[in-house]
Formats: sequence, structure tokens, C-alpha cells
Amino acid sequence: MEALPWAEGKHQLTTTYAWFLAAWAKRLSWTGVAEVFHTTWDHVFQSVAMAVRWGWRIGTLTGITRPASTSSPAGADTGTSTLVYQLDPGCRRLLWIGPDRKARTLLSFFRWLGPRRTAALRFVCSDMWKP
Repeated sequence: MEALPWAEGKHQLTTTYAWFLAAWAKRLSWTGVAEVFHTTWDHVFQSVAMAVRWGWRIGTLTGITRPASTSSPAGADTGTSTLVYQLDPGCRRLLWIGPDRKARTLLSFFRWLGPRRTAALRFVCSDMWKP
């Protein structure tokens, strides 16, 4: 086994290409990125998830007071995803990605955030009306 600096684990995408897709996913819909660059929605999703995990490692989760959740249509076979953004003044970023659009998915975000950080929230905005 040999380490490859341009790839991570058993991922099918190179690290550089994943960052490329994640950067475009900030400008276009994930489906639009997949269509333009002839890849799959899942590859775009994995790229964005990689960027979010990187943000967790280098950033801080303190000072989050205004999270907002939304759902994103996923690939044809995967349904939807739950996305949670931080919408605090001076800091807007994607914080967390969940696998589907259910109440328990959103609850798992709050478990991930932890009781101390959750208690510091001022309000939560959500367009997930039914869950």
C-alpha cells in the first residue's frame, strides 16, 4: 500500500477535483454542477461533505447563534439531504449535512452540536415545514 498525495482513501475522485466541485457547488446547484462537469450528484455531495469536514478540523464551532436548516434534493436514488448553515453576522457557512429530510436527522445535528453549544443558540430557522 502506498500513500497518494492527490487521493484520499478509497474515494473515486482526486482531492483536487473534489475541491474544484465543492467550490462550484457554492455557485450552482449541486445538480447543476454534476451536469456541467459530467459527474454524479453523489460526487458533488461527497466533495461538499469533504469541504465541511475540513472546515471542522481547521475552524471553531464557538459563537454559533443562528443556524438555519434546509433540504436539498439529492440524486434520484438517494432522496433528499438536510443542510444546516450558520447565518451569524460575519460568518455564513455550511455547518452540517444529514442523509435525509426527517425530524430525527435534524435532531442528530443538535446532538452533534452538543448541549452547551445548543443552549447558546438564539433561534433556529428552518424551511423543513413537515419534519
